[in-house]
This record gives sequence, structure tokens and C-alpha cells, in this order.
Amino acid sequence: MQTSIFLAKLIGPIMVIVAAGVLLNRQLVDALAREILGSPALLFLLGFLDFASGLAIVLVHNVWIADWRIIITLLGWLLMARGAARILIPDQVKPFGAKMLRNPNGVTGSLAGTAILGLALCYFGYAR
Repeated sequence: MQTSIFLAKLIGPIMVIVAAGVLLNRQLVDALAREILGSPALLFLLGFLDFASGLAIVLVHNVWIADWRIIITLLGWLLMARGAARILIPDQVKPFGAKMLRNPNGVTGSLAGTAILGLALCYFGYAR
């Protein structure tokens, strides 16, 4: 449980701040995302960082219990999957990313979900 609380305290604020930052600076972030999608080196580097972060989470927190802690486990596995996709199949990732950028409501919804999950982790890490 201590590992879960630590990870909730670590991941929760990061998710909230990143989601808020992206929502507040959409044009800048959209330009940044286009640049990343156009750069194989950046896409690979971000894939490596995603995969390494996800693997670190899964190695210390592969908890499959039906409570709030499963959020952390799922985030770890999703980061691993996203990182692997960016590394192994970048040519399929690029069109998907471009399609996501063309759908502002989808991006906004994803960011709102990220903020809500981050707030939930903050609650379980700090307030509970």
C-alpha cells in the first residue's frame, strides 16, 4: 500500500498539471505535437521514455485489485503499450496522432479524463 500511495502522490499531480498546461496552451502544444510527429528521433525518444516509465511502474506496482490502485497499474501498462507502439510501429502512430490533433473535442475529452484521473490519484495519495 505504501508503494501505491507514493505513486499516487507522484503521478497524480503530474497528470493534473500536464492536462491543465495542455488545455491552457492548446495552440502551442498542437504545434509541438506536429513537430514530434514529424521527427522520427523525437518519436523514438518519447517512446523509449514512455516504455521505461511504464515498465518501472509495472515492476513495482503490478496490483490487480478492484480498487483505486488498479488505476496506477493500468497507467503503467498503457505507458508500456504506447511506448512500444512509438518504437515498433512509428509509421502507424503518425497518422493516428495526426487524426487525434484534427479532432479538438477528442483531445479535450482525453485531457479532461487525464485531469480527473490525476485528481483521483491526488485524493488517494494525499487526502485519504
